[in-house]
Amino acid sequence: MIGIGRLGRLTLIGVPFLWLALFFLLPLLIVVKISLADSVVGIPPYTPLVTRDVTGLKLHATLANFVLLASDDLYLRAYLGSLANAALATVLCLLLGYPIAYAIAGARGAQRQPLLFLVMLPFWTSFLIRAYAWIAILEPNGLLNEFLIGIGLISTPLPLLNNQFSVELGLVYSYLPFMILPLYGSLSTLDESLLEAAADLGARPFRVFLDVVLPLTLPGIAAGSLLVFIPAIGEFVIPDLLGGPDTLMIGKVLWDEFFNNRDWPVASAVAVVLVAALAIPILAAQKYLERERAA
Repeated sequence: MIGIGRLGRLTLIGVPFLWLALFFLLPLLIVVKISLADSVVGIPPYTPLVTRDVTGLKLHATLANFVLLASDDLYLRAYLGSLANAALATVLCLLLGYPIAYAIAGARGAQRQPLLFLVMLPFWTSFLIRAYAWIAILEPNGLLNEFLIGIGLISTPLPLLNNQFSVELGLVYSYLPFMILPLYGSLSTLDESLLEAAADLGARPFRVFLDVVLPLTLPGIAAGSLLVFIPAIGEFVIPDLLGGPDTLMIGKVLWDEFFNNRDWPVASAVAVVLVAALAIPILAAQKYLERERAA
């Protein structure tokens, strides 16, 4: 019985690690290998990392692709643009999502499920279809401009599409549920006796929020911010469909390098740098969440 129990524990622990190794670590190692190769015309469009001849094995790794990223300001502007757009989208999602999550957590039990259903309802529609729907809404002769002209607020269509505004709107709309759900999880588990005690001691509602509610929901804020920031920084569909020629994000650069330029080594180097840059906030947030959980 002891052996079966130990085997079961090892299986429960080993299966997730095996899944991560096969579907995350192995593909990442393949991308790293390609990033150290040279681009060639052929299939595959990169040189082998290791070759064998009569003298034995030879390593052909190069850092030229990473040097190119550091020397060409196009990639730096793409990284900074992605960082700025993702950070702004995260802040806007937090400002919009916190009141929504607070209202859902404060609703009666019978009302919570319909409200949560409305939050998750957009996931039932294709992400691509939702992006195209925003094009129909924001274009010069779209629904929003026609409505504003019809009620007399404007006389000419507003430039709402193919600019920074439409990109941020698309990011916030697409990733807002990822902020609301972790915040709701934190807010729904708050001990209401703490709020009552703070009110009994004379604290005003805003002070109760700042001193009690906000600190206790910091883990939810951190989790929601990561769930928004990480996919937003590598977003491709939204800047490609809703953005304009001045919208430069790393997801579009990756697409162009892989499929238009067919320069897989440079594209892989771009992806490796992006993963390394994202690992820093992920590890910092994980350390913070573990410390808060232990406290």
